[in-house]
Amino acid sequence: MTVSWSFFPLHPETPMEGKSLGDLFKGRESQVQAFQNQIKEIADREGLPYGERTMTYNSRLAQELGSWADTQDDGEKLHDLLYRSYFVDNLNISDTEVLVELTEKAGLDGGMARSVLMARSFGDKVDEDWRRARSLGLSGVPTFVSDDLYVVGCQTYDVLMKFLNHLRKLKAEAGSAEGGT
Repeated sequence: MTVSWSFFPLHPETPMEGKSLGDLFKGRESQVQAFQNQIKEIADREGLPYGERTMTYNSRLAQELGSWADTQDDGEKLHDLLYRSYFVDNLNISDTEVLVELTEKAGLDGGMARSVLMARSFGDKVDEDWRRARSLGLSGVPTFVSDDLYVVGCQTYDVLMKFLNHLRKLKAEAGSAEGGT
């Protein structure tokens, strides 16, 4: 089974300098706090880091950089650092300097990353991902997709394993049906 990243515009209207969660969800602050508490509880249970986020940042450049990282050996390390920077450290992942620093921390070429960001070399790839997300009617992150099946949002390890096992079962059934004809 091949796993690949596909990018999604959760709040593409967010300015590059970011926006406080209070401003983004004005009038729904208690819902936001409850949601963050739920995510924190799941993250703690699964042994994953999760910080106290107060801001949201435009993730477009990070998505373009992530798309580039997918073409590099060990590019997966950048995805992990982007997650930590946004969800744990509350860093502005729309800032080019932050992104270049994270790239270098991941062991990738910072100069190449800067060039990719300045030229917007992977903008078309991210646009394609956004179109696909809209066509599927996706509305949350992360979303795990395989064919017409998907799991949306922060989920426990058990839920994700059930999803993967279901996909494996469907693949095995399809393989045995093809072999039986």
